[in-house]
Parts: sequence; structure tokens; C-alpha cells
Amino acid sequence: MALIPATILTGFLGSGKTTLLKRILTEAHGQKIAVIENEFGEENIDSDILVTESKEQIVQMSNGCVCCTIREDLREALQLLAAKKRKGLLDFDRVVIETTGLADPGPVAQTFFMDDEIAESYLLDSILTLVDAKHAPQQLNDRQEARRQVGFADQIFISKSELVSAEETEALIHRLKHMNPRAPQQKAHFGDVPLKDIFDLRGFNLNAKLDIDPDFLKEDDHDHHDHDHAHGEHCDHPSHAHEGHGHHHHTDDDVKSFVYKADRAFDPARLEDFLGAIVNIYGPRMLRYKGVLHMKGTERKVIFQGVHQLMGSDLGPEWGPDEARQSRMVFIGIELPREILEQGLDQCLV
Repeated sequence: MALIPATILTGFLGSGKTTLLKRILTEAHGQKIAVIENEFGEENIDSDILVTESKEQIVQMSNGCVCCTIREDLREALQLLAAKKRKGLLDFDRVVIETTGLADPGPVAQTFFMDDEIAESYLLDSILTLVDAKHAPQQLNDRQEARRQVGFADQIFISKSELVSAEETEALIHRLKHMNPRAPQQKAHFGDVPLKDIFDLRGFNLNAKLDIDPDFLKEDDHDHHDHDHAHGEHCDHPSHAHEGHGHHHHTDDDVKSFVYKADRAFDPARLEDFLGAIVNIYGPRMLRYKGVLHMKGTERKVIFQGVHQLMGSDLGPEWGPDEARQSRMVFIGIELPREILEQGLDQCLV
């Protein structure tokens, strides 16, 4: 049986996850989608669509979608759905997992890599994060969960932008890009988003594409070194004077990203040892990291990526004859020690 693609939908309370989900579930798109709802948020889809008394309920929708609200472990729900699909009791093409507004998507993503049974049935496609333009500046200041959700995203949808000025939206876009330059951003008006921007994004595929806005790389060189006052790792700093809304006003979030580039090749053994040690120490604070690497001893690109302590790599395509062989890595995490990482990586170069 082919692997079932899974999408994790996350976003802070009130960001519009349920609106987006309802749209996915009720639209005539010809895809059969199973939705797993982690049922402790106050805004459940089932208040409108499902009536549920039992501990867990699976309902077939009129357009072929399946909706499953769960109160127990995600792993059990995924296993149950896969088993029913195998036995021909349920027919669906993909799964969407809606996390609660306060959830950290990290452990949800890790389930797909750490649990062999789940990994044999499912392929994690991407993490989508909804950000509410009106309340995000405050939420990002005050709540680490909101910042983590941005750090994990493969795609960011900004909702409620019609409630704020263009300048405020622009400032938010700028801020989110500093936290996560990997994730494309787009506005979502009442959940109105094309399905091609929701499914089959392949955010976790080991492919050779490392999408980072080239402008981010330019500004990164001079803009990233001058705001490193340290917050404690678990600091939920209340909004300390973050008023200005100017385009270049930069809030010092603890979730930050940085890009590492090198033209010389990496020594494979040294790099493996260094990354292993780094992930061991800082893994819980490393949200997403990804790279296309120029390695000594191979004519092919080496693609690597990770979530927290889980890291994987694979051989990609060959370097083109006219292509500059340059390693590029992006790290997104909470108070990551940029200098230690950069110095360590430099020492792994041939």
C-alpha cells in the first residue's frame, strides 16, 4: 500500500485553523481526506459538523472526507485509521492533523519518524501554520508556543490581515521571515487558500531544493548580528516595549534562524561527529534545520534535514557542470548558539 500523506495544521488559538479545515472538508476537490482533531481546543469543527458522544468518532462526510475526533493518543488514532484503510473499511487518500492552539508541533512531527508502525503507513508531507495578523504581534511576544509554531512551519498562512493596516501586515511578514526564512507566506482570507498550497508541499522530503528568499540572505549578512540579547531558554517574555510598527523594526524573538554558507567541501566524518554532538546538546531547541551540502568524496549533493534530535541525510542529484559547489544550511531554533555552530562547521571544512 502506498504511504498515506499527512499534513499537520497548527496555529495559535483563534488563528483560523477551523475555518481553513471546514473549507478543505466541504469543498468538492475529489480527494478523500481524513481529519484527526486533537479535541481540547475550544473551537472544534465538530460543534458544527460532528455530533460526538463517544470517546472517538469517525464520520463520513458527504464529499467523501472522513472526520475523526480523538481524545486519546495520536499514534493510536493514526494506527486505527491505517488499519481500517487496509481492511477496506475506510477509504481516504490523506490525513490532516489539527493540533490544539497551544500545541508544540515538534512531538507530533516526530511521531512520523520515531514510530516504525506509523512510518510504514504514513509520509509526513508538511507543517502548515496559521498566524492571526491582528493578535500575532502580542502572541509572538508573550507565548513561546506561538513562536515555535512559526519555527516549525513549511508554509505560513496569515489570516485576518483585513483587520490591520498594510504597514502592520508588512512588519509581521518581516518578523516571521526572520524567524523562519524557509516557509513561504501568503494571506488567507477566511480560509480561502488554493489546495495546491496546502497539500503535496513535500516539506520533509529530502530533495535538493532549499528555498530561502535571496533577499533574506542579503539582509541577513548585516542585519542579524546586532540583536542578540539573550533570553533564558524558556523565557516567556511579556511584551516588553515592542510598539513600533515600522517595516524594519525588529523584535528580538527567541526563535531565530540563520543561514550558513561555505564554498569549501565538508569532511564527512568531521561533519557527522560535529552535527551529532550539536544535536545531542541543543536538539530540544533545534526546531527545523536543512541543508544542501558540498561533501568531499562525492560528485553528488548531500541533502540533510532534521527536527529536534532527529536528523537524516541522503545523496541528491549531481552538481551541474557550471554550478558553484556551495554548501548552504539553514537552522531555525530557540536561542541557538550561532557562533558555536558557525565555528564548529568551519572546522569541519576540508
